[in-house]
Amino acid sequence: MSPADAALRRKTLHLLAELRKGKAGAADELLPHVYEDLRARAQEMFRRRKPGGTLQPTALVHEAYLRLIHAEGVDWRDRAHFCAVAVRAMRQVLVDHFRRKKADKRGGDWRRVTLAQVGGEAPPPQLDFLELEEALSRLEALDARQAEVVSLRFFAGLTVDEVAEALDLSRTTVEGEWRSARAWLARELGAARDR
Repeated sequence: MSPADAALRRKTLHLLAELRKGKAGAADELLPHVYEDLRARAQEMFRRRKPGGTLQPTALVHEAYLRLIHAEGVDWRDRAHFCAVAVRAMRQVLVDHFRRKKADKRGGDWRRVTLAQVGGEAPPPQLDFLELEEALSRLEALDARQAEVVSLRFFAGLTVDEVAEALDLSRTTVEGEWRSARAWLARELGAARDR
């Protein structure tokens, strides 16, 4: 890690501690330190959807960030933990957005994709986020850690090593959880299509 990266990491940890304490201005000061990382995660999420939607990566980052800074009782451990929670918030913003669109009968043009197509070299096609979210909710009820691994790998585009750091797990554990969760979700999404 370069000295500049180490300094940025220390500053981010300090600001997260200040945010946790409720210090005025901490949220405004933190945003420039995490914005590029959050924006990259949001762009990864948008890479898998059809163009032309009303919600854009910048708006997704801002709405998720507002949810994060107003969250009560979050004990920010480090930057990786903050980013993991941010991904969850962005995922929820997307789900809320798609549910509103579907309720307004403006959606319905999302293509389905199996998780077997995710994680390879080629970018996966667009998918039905609501269907995936429902399956992830069922997985979370069965195995919260596997659901978190899927969320970080699929929605945020984190590498296995980044997920391992964010969740404080070994690389081998993350790889196993990812394989297991993908197989379970593939069965669930396949069963949902057959209904």
